[in-house]
Amino acid sequence: MSNVFNITEVIDMGIEKEKKRRDFYGRVSESFKEDDMKKLFARLRDWEDEHIKKFAAIRDTVNIDESQESYKGELAEYMRALVDDILYSQVSEKEFTRNVKSPKAAIQYGIGFEKDAILFFNELLKYMEPIHTEKVRILIEEEKKHIIYLAQLRKKYDQ
Repeated sequence: MSNVFNITEVIDMGIEKEKKRRDFYGRVSESFKEDDMKKLFARLRDWEDEHIKKFAAIRDTVNIDESQESYKGELAEYMRALVDDILYSQVSEKEFTRNVKSPKAAIQYGIGFEKDAILFFNELLKYMEPIHTEKVRILIEEEKKHIIYLAQLRKKYDQ
């Protein structure tokens, strides 16, 4: 007999990752003197805050529909392994100040965070009821726009 997991727990993991991205962008915004960088990362912070609200709304409307796992905790373990924990460990104040010294470095971190979100959300889709998948797909599209936005900005610093 297989065990079951609760999809809301996995969604909560996604919300925590969104909060870490939001906090990272807030820290970046405060750390730069250049007005354009402050505005860019404040905008990204605000976008992540909107994602937290949207993701929480999804969590609050999902049925505690149980899906099958081959062993208890399988999905949670997989989703934890899926996200780059090294990336998130570098969000601490100490790691941030050591690693983010330029706008380009901050942009690179941002791109990594956005890619991480897309990967997480895409894998989550497999376990959600069809009624909720469209909402998550919209979040994925928003994360893609963030990557494009950051990649275009990075070109400015590649020259």
